[in-house]
Amino acid sequence: MEKGKEYHIALGKGDVGRYVLLPGDPGRVPVIASFFDKAQKVAQNREYTTYTGYVDGIKISATSTGIGCPSTAIAVEELAKCGADTFIRVGTAGSLQRGVGLGDLVISTSSVREDGTSRQYVPLSYPAVADLDVTIALREAAKKFGYRTHTGISHTKDAFYIEDHKTLPLAKYQKELWEVWERANVVATAMEASALFVISSIKKLRAGEILAIIGLTYDDAPIVKKVGIEDAIKTAIEAVKILDKMDSRHKPSSKKGKK
Repeated sequence: MEKGKEYHIALGKGDVGRYVLLPGDPGRVPVIASFFDKAQKVAQNREYTTYTGYVDGIKISATSTGIGCPSTAIAVEELAKCGADTFIRVGTAGSLQRGVGLGDLVISTSSVREDGTSRQYVPLSYPAVADLDVTIALREAAKKFGYRTHTGISHTKDAFYIEDHKTLPLAKYQKELWEVWERANVVATAMEASALFVISSIKKLRAGEILAIIGLTYDDAPIVKKVGIEDAIKTAIEAVKILDKMDSRHKPSSKKGKK
């Protein structure tokens, strides 16, 4: 590994902007980067592919996390060491509510911690909560574009195929648990948010999540059609613009007061 670079993501200080979009799929990174100006591929190692560019003059990056919380946790830890402090996961999910359809967007306010990674950071009584400013920026961005969007609690799991609960030894338990989440108004299920939110909260970073609904988990169909992904990307980028304006307003003035 090159000196000064993080072991897994192969990035160092200056390689990324403070704002980083986090898709799971490495193949989605160049798609996201196509919306940047002057986008350049700066690193590729294991499941981590990173492009950096600009939007409205704002330095911004996209880094893939791979699937699940363990690799997401590594990405966030190492990106923070490189200077990033604001993360927006741009992912896909299965709907747990019948009013949340294919192609809809979901903005997670928090996430059910059914993962193993975040439990190794803090006890389960610690909530996995998205940053308020990031969440509001995502909501404003989605409203600006007129996308059909739902805001609420998401669900994070470690095993994708527990959604096909009929064949599992814990089939009855899993079926009942999915029904619990549906009745509790959990909006959608994916595999990364709880670790992202917990680690960001602990380390005083900002994190949010926007999901494109591509499956109907409530109907035993975890993947139906890949729709809404470009809408999620555009929303995340617009949210970065909103956040940057907010951050600029709150930046301390460099002008010295008159004596």
